[in-house]
Amino acid sequence: VQLQASGGGLLQAGGSLRLSCAASGRSFSTYVMGWFRQAPGKEREFVARIFYSGGGTFYADSVKGRFTISRDNAKNIMYLQVNSLKPEDTGVYYCAASRKLTNLRDQGSYDYWGQGTQVTVSS
Repeated sequence: VQLQASGGGLLQAGGSLRLSCAASGRSFSTYVMGWFRQAPGKEREFVARIFYSGGGTFYADSVKGRFTISRDNAKNIMYLQVNSLKPEDTGVYYCAASRKLTNLRDQGSYDYWGQGTQVTVSS
């Protein structure tokens, strides 16, 4: 599966965005999908993941209550609604697909990656 993330931008703290991850191929619904991000000078970190049919969502503590992950299998798209943005949310956001059911906070568990979309939050 090929993934393409989009929807990033430059905005002020408190703002909102919806990131999208478009997938090619017919097997999108058979993948667990996840979002990761990488801030400047830091390692890539887990943000959220979602199971096949849209259930089984899980979030990093740093984004819980502010971010919402969802997917539309009919359109082969995954979303990340990001609200109440903070400067520390700045980074490149990546979408990823996995066939595994465990260790899904570990980027090594993901088989396919999108190219990333930049989110910059100013204070």
